[in-house]
Amino acid sequence: MYLSFYGLREVPFAPTPDPKFLFQSARHREALAQLIYGVRERKGFIVLTGEIGTGKTTLLRTLLERLNADTPVAYVHNSALGIEGLLEYVLQDWGVKSTATSHAQRLFELNEFLTEQHRKGGSPLLVIDEAQNLSVQTLEAVRMLSNFETTNQKLMQILLVGQPELRDKLDLPELRQLKQRIALRCHIAPLSAEETRLYIRHRLRIAGAVDAGIFTDGAIQKIVNYSGGTPRVINIVCDHCLLSGFADSKKRIDAGTVSEALEYLEEGERSEWKRRRRITLVPGRAAVWAARSGVAALVMMLIALLAFAA
Repeated sequence: MYLSFYGLREVPFAPTPDPKFLFQSARHREALAQLIYGVRERKGFIVLTGEIGTGKTTLLRTLLERLNADTPVAYVHNSALGIEGLLEYVLQDWGVKSTATSHAQRLFELNEFLTEQHRKGGSPLLVIDEAQNLSVQTLEAVRMLSNFETTNQKLMQILLVGQPELRDKLDLPELRQLKQRIALRCHIAPLSAEETRLYIRHRLRIAGAVDAGIFTDGAIQKIVNYSGGTPRVINIVCDHCLLSGFADSKKRIDAGTVSEALEYLEEGERSEWKRRRRITLVPGRAAVWAARSGVAALVMMLIALLAFAA
């Protein structure tokens, strides 16, 4: 809707993770370097944590892009699986045609696959996302999977990804053996004020902006204050700001434009009479505000989750 108006090739603040847009703050660079090192050096257990929306998924996708072809990856998105469901999913993701009907048979098939990969020089990686939701029993069973090893190497690397609650869970006495096996711990913190400014300009440049200074310093400060440095919230706010700027034919996004976007994000459909008044007074704004309706609910849900996690 606003791409040509701002000279953009693509949407700069899309909600879906895209490694092409990865902004490497000092924390992101450190975390990515640790992840690559841990996988390539076959360290066994690795843990990556971060608040909702801090860029864990984008970082993971970047990691997977940089791994060699000899690193088969099984990516478990559904952390509600028990150990049997997890084993079935992993075997399927790695292309193993399983005929197992018991836990012992699944472990045998997994061992056969890992041994064959080791013989070929491969180093399989198991990624479990939202790992904070795994039960203690499932986490303990995952620990047992790390027993697949030679005399000097792990046959499989395991990366647990989750919110900060994962660290608390790993501190439980029942999981002390798992905790002792963790070779690397990485944590992604929210962006600082300066990093937020660089992040916004970085994404605009990647999207094709000749002038990455579309957002004024005052606008960026308002975004910093509202988002707390969480990239996902920054993306939602910036996208709404560009919609507002486009509707008002403003080439620069100032603090006032941010305030208008935030007002809608906070109020959404609850302020129906205000929405109708804006649509009536400003030609073409109907399409802009219609585009916002679904996202307002999304950002409020995200902020509520962040507050709950805190």
